[in-house]
Amino acid sequence: MTRSSTIPWQAKYLALAVIWGSSFLLMKVALSALAPLQISAFRIYSGALVLLILLKVTHAKLPRDARTWGHLAFSSAFLTVLPFIGFVVGETRVSSALAGIGNAFTPISAVIFGLLLLPQDRLTGRRLLAVMAGFVGVVVIAEPWSSTSGPDLVGFGIVLAAAACYGIGWSWQRRFLHHADLGGLAQPTAVLLAGSVLMTPVLLTWWWLHHDVAATPWSLTPGVHGEHPAWLAVVCVLVLGIVGTGLAYMLQFDVVRAAGVVVSTTVTYLIPVVSVLLGVLVLGEHLGTFQILGFAVVLVAAWVINAKPRAAVD
Repeated sequence: MTRSSTIPWQAKYLALAVIWGSSFLLMKVALSALAPLQISAFRIYSGALVLLILLKVTHAKLPRDARTWGHLAFSSAFLTVLPFIGFVVGETRVSSALAGIGNAFTPISAVIFGLLLLPQDRLTGRRLLAVMAGFVGVVVIAEPWSSTSGPDLVGFGIVLAAAACYGIGWSWQRRFLHHADLGGLAQPTAVLLAGSVLMTPVLLTWWWLHHDVAATPWSLTPGVHGEHPAWLAVVCVLVLGIVGTGLAYMLQFDVVRAAGVVVSTTVTYLIPVVSVLLGVLVLGEHLGTFQILGFAVVLVAAWVINAKPRAAVD
């Protein structure tokens, strides 16, 4: 028996919640010395490198046909490039805790885009009410009736758009890649490789427009968005990529294999809880009453959306 198999899946499940929940704190600290596009790019690159190494170790094979890679590239834009950029840009205007709360919008967006891309998906009355409640929760969090106590609406809107990208990406994969042979780590590795290709021209364009600030695409830009030391910002980006994007996929695969897909998706509910706790306890961030109330509404709505209906009893 391998050492990995002796670790209970419950421990890996909790590790996933902590890893992905802490990503919002890591992004906030990384902004102290790196621009948003740098953080997003280096996160994708380092995560792809880790998964390529794991792919080699597990002897899994990447897809070869162009059609599969085309769908992987399209979905990767919405699973890596756009959300990774969106969350970091959003965190230049809102707290890491609020960004984590915005991530709870992902299951709601998955239902919305699933209806558009997946003909077999049907919107039951229960799910319709949950989606509507989720939107109400988002409005409560945004607190648009107040010009002083609410969060930055532009920043929170960017965070919500980033979360919505996941709904598009996963729905696209469910429709066009459900017959593809992408077992093991092949699918996440391919997604990150495609994301690396897509991200490179974006990073180079940013650097060309800001070469007066950054001598190279990887040059540090200290003091732009925070007060943490540059070395800590670099460490945070490496952790984001290696642990939060690379190793986390391996943990997720183990949880799916041991407990099933339904159980593994419930980690979505713990991620914003972890991000809020870390933002408040580590960074000293503050959430208002309406943000906490709206967060609870969105979280319950997301749970209802993913909850399996009880089987009829004879």
